[in-house]
Amino acid sequence: MALFAVTYQYTDNPAGRDLHRPEHVAFLASQHEAGRLRVSGPTDGGTGALLVLAGDTAHDVEALLNGDPFRREGLIARRTVAAWKPFFGADRLELSGAAR
Repeated sequence: MALFAVTYQYTDNPAGRDLHRPEHVAFLASQHEAGRLRVSGPTDGGTGALLVLAGDTAHDVEALLNGDPFRREGLIARRTVAAWKPFFGADRLELSGAAR
């Protein structure tokens, strides 16, 4: 598996995000527990997010993230998925099984 850096830019709907955040967090937690989501968190004061996921291809990661409740509810205005090969700090991401 390789690593992919994913960015989310949210729509201007903080009330919608608040409403669906518990389900979104549960979805991401399940991916983290499964070893797919390596690290994630909000960016720009909560208007977006950065996620690092393991996957076979960018398409594989996109398909997985299509199940995110924020996507289902139309709360993501823009999503990017890019192959990522960390150099410094790769050992801190516990990359066992991921391509380096």
